[in-house]
Amino acid sequence: MHGDDHDQGLEHDLAVLAARVERRRVLRWMAGAALLPLVGCGGSEQGGSACESEIPEETAGPYPGDGSNGANALVLSGIVRRDIRSSLAGQSGTAEGVPLTVTLTLVNSADGSCAPLAGYAVYLWHCDRDGKYSMYTLTNQNYLRGVQETGADGTVTFTTIFPGCYSGRMPHIHFEIYPSLAKATASGNTLHTSQLALPVDACDAVYATSGYSASVSNLARISFAQDNVFSDGTSLQLASVTGSAAEGYVATLTVGLSV
Repeated sequence: MHGDDHDQGLEHDLAVLAARVERRRVLRWMAGAALLPLVGCGGSEQGGSACESEIPEETAGPYPGDGSNGANALVLSGIVRRDIRSSLAGQSGTAEGVPLTVTLTLVNSADGSCAPLAGYAVYLWHCDRDGKYSMYTLTNQNYLRGVQETGADGTVTFTTIFPGCYSGRMPHIHFEIYPSLAKATASGNTLHTSQLALPVDACDAVYATSGYSASVSNLARISFAQDNVFSDGTSLQLASVTGSAAEGYVATLTVGLSV
């Protein structure tokens, strides 16, 4: 003991020693706990934030094609499909560009279970490599639009092309979630609407290839901080992207939905 502690007797000294031993034990335990990995639901890299938080509600934009402003791709024959690169239902034409596979995994964020949501419908759409949307600026095309039903693992997968960057927006992909395929016929039945963001490094690599020249200057003039949708953060909307411009890319995103 030190200081005045030696004047207070053996019983006091033993109590002080016991307190110090306990304090050291707790500190060692805390240090060990700090080394443990912080793992979210399912141990995914996107972790608890992605599966325990509902993805932000976002605008469907001016070109949804869901019947909310005229055009309705959801009622087209063949709209339930994996490969959305070609037009359908009597229209012809195929969107050119770097191949992109998009996989969304819907999970229940309401109770922290992160359970996969099976049997839901996802309507996905985006612009072509020139930054134009079918059924609107391209009235003679309806490509880059499609619907898929989530499987037992909560996933849907679309085969498409990497979208271009048009003036004023970061590259993105729109999607709406419906309770079922039967309900995926008009915007009034949507459960949630959001947008997927794409990493800048992948965009730079794609836009350096043939056909995307306009996207280079458009991307140089915008950032996530300036984007009117993503300026409040992209932690729940930024896809994990792997691949190359030569071989194509794969984009994956866990989508939390409060149901």
